[in-house]
Amino acid sequence: MSVTAGTIFQDSHVPLTIWFRAMWQITSQKNGMSALGLQRVLGLGSYKTAWAMLHKLRRAMVRPGRDRLDGVVEVDEAYWGGEETGVIGRGAEEKALIIVAAEEDGKGIGRIRLRTIPDASSVSLHGFIQEAIAPGSTVRTDGWKAYLGLQGYVHDRQVQSHQEEGEHLLPRVHRVIALLKRWLLGTHQGAIGQQHLDTYLDEFTFRFNRRKIQISRQTLLSIGSTSRAGRSCSVATLVKPQPVVYGGVK
Repeated sequence: MSVTAGTIFQDSHVPLTIWFRAMWQITSQKNGMSALGLQRVLGLGSYKTAWAMLHKLRRAMVRPGRDRLDGVVEVDEAYWGGEETGVIGRGAEEKALIIVAAEEDGKGIGRIRLRTIPDASSVSLHGFIQEAIAPGSTVRTDGWKAYLGLQGYVHDRQVQSHQEEGEHLLPRVHRVIALLKRWLLGTHQGAIGQQHLDTYLDEFTFRFNRRKIQISRQTLLSIGSTSRAGRSCSVATLVKPQPVVYGGVK
């Protein structure tokens, strides 16, 4: 029996003091840090060790059983990846598709949820909405036909051609998308494989939802001690993560 059993620290050969220093470094910086930066500040001999620690901590940033978004929630998709010749918008095939939900909080933004989805079909979009947003909420989307037929919600469908001049469609979710891309390009230099993108989205969500308060090491430690996502997770599993079962939202 070990005090680290069932936590993200289980089976780790890295001393707990190094783990705690890593958590301090990650939470004390507004934009987080890359694996190379963590390796340097901790004096680790292996980049792989720093990379694995960061991914385990990102998995721990998802609180089990967290509440779904409610009220008025904007929903839209965004693509992440390099340019595709002759392809724009939802016709992209090689890029990762990210769906974003952002609560309306007056003129500002409340909580957010992000996840990669396989496509922009009604099955994918409706499944995310059902998992991320509480029933009875108002879901505001653009005019994409796959959002039609949404059950259990008040669907506020906004069509761009119907907007008045100077009025922005889905301003909150578009602001979140812009901040996400700036963070991925700035902190991580855009060097993120699509198979690992969900863990970076978890970290961005964790930081954004706590932007008005100081991110607490105690919060991350308590989640990491109870979250099943990071338990006994080998480097091999992190390198080749299992595909997300559709409909599951962390």
